[in-house]
Amino acid sequence: MAKPPYAPYVTRDRAPDASEAVLLVIDMQEYFRGIATPILPPIKQTISLCRSAGIPVIYTRHSHRGPSDYGMLYEWWDGDLVFEGTPAAELLPEVGRGEGDNLVHKHTYSAFYDTDLESFLRKHGKKEVIITGVMTNLCCETNARDAFVRGFRVFFSTDSTATVNEDLHVSTIKNLAYGFAYLVDVSSIKAAFKR
Repeated sequence: MAKPPYAPYVTRDRAPDASEAVLLVIDMQEYFRGIATPILPPIKQTISLCRSAGIPVIYTRHSHRGPSDYGMLYEWWDGDLVFEGTPAAELLPEVGRGEGDNLVHKHTYSAFYDTDLESFLRKHGKKEVIITGVMTNLCCETNARDAFVRGFRVFFSTDSTATVNEDLHVSTIKNLAYGFAYLVDVSSIKAAFKR
């Protein structure tokens, strides 16, 4: 089996600790259905594995209420944003958010900005985040970097994240493996939680 293109950058290996980790499911929303559909099987497996290991699952949902929360996004994306209360803002039903799962509403790439995510993690003694969802190179990467600089150990899924093309996906994973995150996938998470 051929090595993935990011293999030279994978110089650190570690498994998540179920007692210290949370799973972040980033922006699996109707707006991103086209990008998210291919990763539905692995992300659903990852959610199931984490739930079985007692790991809290936290979903993020990106949407805007109006100009006061656009920041630079309105300019950057020429007004093509996800608006609160529209079908595009809803989570994909396939990801199966449960009643006990937390939902973080965000209005920029980072779920740590202007939310209670960090205080929730610290209050519950969580020191690790496993990142899944969309888009690899925007919200997922920003959350990985933001978590890292805030002192959280980051695990980034290579098969449960996706973006608009393979080049951006792989480039992001190379950068994160080099400086911010341990890489995981469904099989390594499964192996870690069997131990």
